[in-house]
Amino acid sequence: MQNAAPPTVSTPAVSLPAAERELRIDLFRGLALWLIFIDHLSPDLLTWFTIRNYGFCDAAEIFIFISGYTAAFVYGRAMRESGFLIATVRILRRVWQIYVAHVFIVIIFLGEIEYAVTSSENPFFSQEMRVVDFIQHPGTVLLQTLLLRFRPLNIDVLPLYVVLMFFLPVILWLMKWKADVTLALSVAFYALTLHYDWYLTAYPSGYWAFNPFGWQMLFVFGAWCALGGARRLSGFLASPVSLWISVAYLVAAFFVTLTWYFPQLEPLLPRLLVQWMYPIDKTNMDILRFGHFLALAAITVRFVPKGWPGLQSPWLRPLILCGTHSLEIFCLGVFLAFAGYFVLVELNGGFGLHFLVAVAGILIMSGVAWVNSWYKRTDDKTARIGGTGGNADIVGGR
Repeated sequence: MQNAAPPTVSTPAVSLPAAERELRIDLFRGLALWLIFIDHLSPDLLTWFTIRNYGFCDAAEIFIFISGYTAAFVYGRAMRESGFLIATVRILRRVWQIYVAHVFIVIIFLGEIEYAVTSSENPFFSQEMRVVDFIQHPGTVLLQTLLLRFRPLNIDVLPLYVVLMFFLPVILWLMKWKADVTLALSVAFYALTLHYDWYLTAYPSGYWAFNPFGWQMLFVFGAWCALGGARRLSGFLASPVSLWISVAYLVAAFFVTLTWYFPQLEPLLPRLLVQWMYPIDKTNMDILRFGHFLALAAITVRFVPKGWPGLQSPWLRPLILCGTHSLEIFCLGVFLAFAGYFVLVELNGGFGLHFLVAVAGILIMSGVAWVNSWYKRTDDKTARIGGTGGNADIVGGR
């Protein structure tokens, strides 16, 4: 991270944290990428180790929260040091990178699916991945891809990320003014979205699987935490009260998920609770999903504090490396997930093959992350030897 310049005017509305790389961010972002990859495979042995089977939220909440936290951490400092205009240009450059990655991944993914359909002579894959329209109207689909309105299955999170990052300059500008007011406005916009059913349409029909109007609250909350909110909450998070509230919520959520697999347990839930609770909407980030994420985060912060010695463990190094190169690894994970799904369907594999495919995918993702890190270290070393100073903008890896 870059060093923060000391303020020369009045006290800012937000307080920027110390400029050092937070390995916990990379660790849990890498974990989110692994969980997303496993969840995108057909249900297998490893799927039962992902959090979506034990509560309301899944890896998407982890990814979006960390994206908001990291973006505010990096660009909030840039806005303070270089001004709104320079920070906005840097943010829009990152938005362009994500947008290009999205278009690239959709086109390559469509080619991968088409190859699978042709080689296996099985139209099931085009139907399952929701790309039938591409086969029938390729030109229209490519245009809708550029407009972020067409997304095959499992690629919905990148368009959401593009939209949230596009509005980051406004978010940071408001937070520089009043961070708490900005968060309150975000919550109010979330509530209005649920009340008036605001959404973005998708092609050829329906709506975005991740509604930016709802998911923005988690992104803004992550930014709020990065700009001093987490430090202000630290006292409450360290209290026994927060621990027991979080544990109680996680236990209750776990019991509810048990009723999904064992319907005979559902009568134990109060009828009024069931009527209020369902459906637990992922599209708009249901408040129960948000609460489940908060409970997980509260417990995680307590037991994995800053400077936790385990972060230096070689066993966690692959996760941290994947989190460091999140955009590249996410794109790779999409390709690997479908390739693994194709193998499993064609071979009608059992638990053994499911486990092997999942582990192989994780190893490939970790290997590519290691190569990327090695290349970056080599490139930075060459730049220093050549006297060019290297690339100070680390946002691409964040």
